Order: sequence, then C-alpha cells, then structure tokens
Amino acid sequence: MRRSKGYRSRTRALLRKKPRERGKIGLSRILRVYQPGEKVTILIEPSVHKGMPHRRYHGRVGIIHSKRGKSYVVHVEMGNQTKQIIARPEHLTPAH
Repeated sequence: MRRSKGYRSRTRALLRKKPRERGKIGLSRILRVYQPGEKVTILIEPSVHKGMPHRRYHGRVGIIHSKRGKSYVVHVEMGNQTKQIIARPEHLTPAH
C-alpha cells in the first residue's frame, strides 16, 4: 500500500500536546495584534486547524509583512530565498 503524504504527514510528535496543555487555548493568544515589521516565531497550535502553516516552518522566525483577513502574512528567510507564509495569530508568538 502506498504511504500517505498528506499535509500533516509525519507530525505525530511535532503536533502533540502534553496532557496538561490540552483543551482550549487562551483568548489572548487568538486576539493578539501584530504590527508590520514585528518579528514572530511560528509555533503551530495543533488544536486549531484553520490558518495552520506547513510543518516545515514550525520554529522558524519571520517578519510580519501585512494582515490578510484574520491572518497575517509572514516573510520567512529559507536559505537564499524569502517565503511568504499565511498564518493565523494562534500559530504565532512574539520573537525575543
């Protein structure tokens, strides 16, 4: 049988929460407002499937470019090129 190569393939460990972290996420994480030029880290929230970036960007740092609906356009440097990621604020955290 052919192996599945879906959007969330091979994410069993990456998109798993610890037992005490399970459940609904806080409103402050959903309602957080980012300004263009702000640095953010892409950390995928597994309980929210909408606006989820691909797993290859998990842990990457990017710069907010603009807002698109409820989501944000994030520019991520990958090697010598810049990728444009569209993600909801649940999957973003401010970078330090």
